[in-house]
Amino acid sequence: MPSPFRVAASVAAAAALTFTGVGAHPAPAAPVARYAALGDSYSSGVGAGDYLADGGDCKRSANAYPALWQRAHAAVEFAFVACSSATTADVRARQLSAVTADTTLVTISAGGNDIGFADTLETCVLGSDRACSDAVATSTAYVRDRLPADLDATYAQIRRRAPNARLVVLGYPRLFETGSCLLGLSVAKRRALDDAADTLAEVTARRAAAGGAEFADVRARFAGHGVCAADEWLHGLTLPVDESYHPTATGQARGYLPGLVALTG
Repeated sequence: MPSPFRVAASVAAAAALTFTGVGAHPAPAAPVARYAALGDSYSSGVGAGDYLADGGDCKRSANAYPALWQRAHAAVEFAFVACSSATTADVRARQLSAVTADTTLVTISAGGNDIGFADTLETCVLGSDRACSDAVATSTAYVRDRLPADLDATYAQIRRRAPNARLVVLGYPRLFETGSCLLGLSVAKRRALDDAADTLAEVTARRAAAGGAEFADVRARFAGHGVCAADEWLHGLTLPVDESYHPTATGQARGYLPGLVALTG
């Protein structure tokens, strides 16, 4: 999901936003000997707190779904390399060394940073409904026209490095609810952003299937818990600002983790 969101702290008092992920049929659980957790800030756990000392700017959280899954499978060898701001190119250049021939499970979320969604969110917070709509249209065009090749290249390289591994691609939640929202984005902006999230989920699901991966769609799990909900599992605009529009610890534990467990056991 999106990288650090560049909006001045003074804006935080006057704005709020949201975004999404689709599903796959679970296969029988197989023993996992070595687990590599790749991807962006939604996999590293930005926004979930309890950041690991060795994570640096990647902000890997002990409350992120990969860490939670591994703790429930304590015998598993674990390589947690997901990193805030990572694009698919970053995954290929900096994270694939964690994937080896004996890796048996790989998880990944990626694509949000490729399409510039942080910039789109910023435009929607600060600009008009029309400016937001135009920015969303630009991101959506990238999803349809260019992101498939980015995702295909990433999944193919994972497969080459670990041909026998189970590959699970996790999507993004819809960020917003569309009811009344104090100091929030307009309903039109929230709908546009959620529609873009749906498009991203649909494209990612298709590319995951084509790449021999399973897709964990978390949109339904986060439904009713987006920004502007009474029980939010996603941060709105917050401080530190890079945690804005990312899952809380509850979102990781009750939104993402069950999506992975449903496929892997």
